[in-house]
Amino acid sequence: MTTTDSIFQRALSAMLTEIFDGPPGQEAYVLNPGDPGLLRQLDSIDASTASERPGFERSTIASHVDHLHFGLAMLNRWAAGEANPWAGSDWNASWRRTTVTDDAWRTLRDALRDEAATWRKVVAERTNWDGMAAPAALSTAAHTAYHLGAIRQILAGVQARA
Repeated sequence: MTTTDSIFQRALSAMLTEIFDGPPGQEAYVLNPGDPGLLRQLDSIDASTASERPGFERSTIASHVDHLHFGLAMLNRWAAGEANPWAGSDWNASWRRTTVTDDAWRTLRDALRDEAATWRKVVAERTNWDGMAAPAALSTAAHTAYHLGAIRQILAGVQARA
């Protein structure tokens, strides 16, 4: 592993930890110190809230989580050696789950947690970052952070109406 690859790997691993689990200690680059991160935030949301639309034709929290799960699953298939898991993928389907039961919400959160753990392991073990792997990996941090923000905006709107 080159020094550049090593620095990139450590930085990306730290960002993914921060986004998914919250910042470790006072070291924070994306979220504020003490933030719970995506996974603990989702654990604090019940199925009814996750299924509530913030407005007409707007995505629910459950939809955002399903979309994140779908994207990470595709990425993990690619990292495991599948040449092009995106071929024929129905990205629109990842937005169709708008409501969840208590059991379905728990299952979806667990599935996201598992895909996130798999992806973080891929990042932690990768020793060579090329022109395809580096942007793909960076996009997961940006994409997940975007959806965390969107989920929090939806949650704030839902709570304000309650």
